[in-house]
Amino acid sequence: MSGPLKPGTNAPRSGQYEIVGPRGGGTGQERTVVRNEPLPPTPKPGMGYKLVDPTKNGSGRK
Repeated sequence: MSGPLKPGTNAPRSGQYEIVGPRGGGTGQERTVVRNEPLPPTPKPGMGYKLVDPTKNGSGRK
């Protein structure tokens, strides 16, 4: 499995993304991001995002 997603990369799926620290630990902070939109900046350098709750509707599926 790859590491956390970096800020500024396009989200692979719509849903809730948790901000994770440099070593992968959760911070408890989440951001809602729509598929193919860039992930927002993190509070500190070295942090990233992990998908924790994907959207459960059928929009955007192929």
